[in-house]
Amino acid sequence: MSRFMDVRYASLEPYTPGEQPRDRKYIKLNTNESPYPPSPRVAETINAGEIDDLRLYSDPTARDLYGAIARYYGLQPSQVIAGNGSDEILAFAFLAFCGQKGVAFPAVSYGFYPVFAELFGVKARAVPLKKDFSIDVGDYLLSGENVVIANPNAPTGIALPLNDIERILQAHPNDVVLIDEAYVDFGAQSAISLIDGYDNLLVVQTFSKSRSLAGGRIGFGLAQQGIIQDLMAVRYSFNPYNLGRLPLLAARAAMEDREYFDGCRGKVIATRERTKRELRQIGCDMTESLANFLFVKLPNVSGEYAYNRLKEMGILVRWFNRDGIRDYLRITIGADAEMDALIRAIHTIIEEAEK
Repeated sequence: MSRFMDVRYASLEPYTPGEQPRDRKYIKLNTNESPYPPSPRVAETINAGEIDDLRLYSDPTARDLYGAIARYYGLQPSQVIAGNGSDEILAFAFLAFCGQKGVAFPAVSYGFYPVFAELFGVKARAVPLKKDFSIDVGDYLLSGENVVIANPNAPTGIALPLNDIERILQAHPNDVVLIDEAYVDFGAQSAISLIDGYDNLLVVQTFSKSRSLAGGRIGFGLAQQGIIQDLMAVRYSFNPYNLGRLPLLAARAAMEDREYFDGCRGKVIATRERTKRELRQIGCDMTESLANFLFVKLPNVSGEYAYNRLKEMGILVRWFNRDGIRDYLRITIGADAEMDALIRAIHTIIEEAEK
């Protein structure tokens, strides 16, 4: 750190993304990317003419993309905002709504929530999970603070049903409740159906996981028009051209290809459930994940050892050096062949520990 850094940020602990090593070829199961390529329509849309048009600014209104998202979810374009990844929408929300009231979120959840709170000077209440890693809804019924919940939660993959989300919404009539649905397409219930009934609800999703566009950096928020207008005010005060021409095209094409989307997420769900069964058969413990990853504890070895041993074997997973979850690995669901290799590797590690 230089001597010029503002003292407000001297103790800032930035978010740590999943590692992207280049020292060898790995089976990469550490960053929750899709094992499948984007919709073929994406490649068809990004043609030579569109590449020539990169000399022009992108459409700051993102009109075509907003229309495609709104049609898919049965909303109006005025209920949509898109950003440079869902992280940007989350940042806009922390800036727009959390400054005075503060925010509550799970103590074990997406790592950007405490980072944004510290970066923007927001009072934060990190709420412990229950012993089984689930969220206790009763902990989020304190009116007068905003609420941010990842559903399914990360890194556990455990999801809340809609009736629990409604309880939180009803307890916070004058606060914003943000439901971060980065992984919702893999089996959980989306809160989008509640938007028209609650003017305090903001749902955030991403194209990174179920629509295979992690490298495109496209996220979006859905809410009633008032919340979207607030977020737009922040966005236009920060970066009106926050999405480039090619990401806008790619996102629209992916959103409109429902058949491909359903096929890919269906394959991920099937592979997840098969992997659950096979890992349990060899003695692993795990949560009931409804995301595109598993939260797994190997028998008789620490999470750190399992992570390092898998890396030696050419498989990257995510390990969090944090109290309460230190013995668990977060394992992205890859293609079937990748998961077969993972299962064989874990079986070897378990056998080694038993000797």
